[in-house]
Amino acid sequence: MANKSSEEAVLHLTSAQAHRAEILENPLRKYAHVRQAQRGSKPYYTSVMWWCGVVLMGIGELGNFAAYGFAPASLIAPLGCVSVIASAVISVVFLKETVRASDIVGGTLAITGTYLLVTFAPHTSTHITAHLVQYYAISWHFLLYLFIEVIAFCILLYLYKRKKVKHIVIVMLLVALLASLTVISVKAVSGMITESIKGQLQLIYPIFYVMLVVMVVSCAFQIKFLNQAMKMFDATEVVPINFVFFTASAIVAGIVFYQEFEGLALLNIFMFLLGCLLSFLGIFLIARNRPKIKQQDRNFIAMDRIPGRRHTDKVQPEAKTTTYGSLAAKLMCNRAGQTDDS
Repeated sequence: MANKSSEEAVLHLTSAQAHRAEILENPLRKYAHVRQAQRGSKPYYTSVMWWCGVVLMGIGELGNFAAYGFAPASLIAPLGCVSVIASAVISVVFLKETVRASDIVGGTLAITGTYLLVTFAPHTSTHITAHLVQYYAISWHFLLYLFIEVIAFCILLYLYKRKKVKHIVIVMLLVALLASLTVISVKAVSGMITESIKGQLQLIYPIFYVMLVVMVVSCAFQIKFLNQAMKMFDATEVVPINFVFFTASAIVAGIVFYQEFEGLALLNIFMFLLGCLLSFLGIFLIARNRPKIKQQDRNFIAMDRIPGRRHTDKVQPEAKTTTYGSLAAKLMCNRAGQTDDS
């Protein structure tokens, strides 16, 4: 019961930030939340619109997972900026948000960066088999990369947990380091499933299940740290920083593990990095200073929330005033009197 109540407390604390993040991540679900709040007190999960948002998000994530089996990871990860652009457009249509000059400039930069990414990114993707994944996993450059990543993760975790350094960069770096393992494992699992569908069964090899476990565990801890970041910081800070760090880690993971930049011309590498930079800048302009949802003051209790009351006045005074102490004392006396009578 204690664990359940603590989880509910965390959910209440993060609700404002989570709703704000939905504006950037899934406007259709946010639209359902707003419409349900206007219509009455029905739970949001009874809304058809909300379930449409959930289904569409699931289809998108499934397509993103399948894409890793056909294209380089260094190409797929930066294209995540398209979802942010689409979310901004849908927010204007469904949530009636105003179009800002920074949205137009950011969208233009992100689209230009996406064009450069698609044009100059490595387009050759090798067939991912179990033997190839095993070969990559024991290569010296990946083992060195993994050693450096583990050391960096331990240092950051020590600063975050022991030294209580609650800086957004620390938390986002933890997420990014986990994301690099997620990208490697997702591409391996997706690639081996693709080859199995084509007729070359790869699911009988232990490396498939090793990568599957790595994928699930790294995703779970990413969600944990992201939730903590959303509780401590604003979504307008978390979303762009997470996109930049995740994309950079995915590109490095693709270069180190899958050797995706091998044989790529210097001009292509330069234009690819320029496309990433433009996409990063565009996402920052779109995500910054998003409109915040007005939350009800937690120092008051609305009368219409109390059963049997039809008034709309707010009766609970602020906690720092003397009136608050008088009201609390009166309530305690009434409760004690009811106990004596019983």
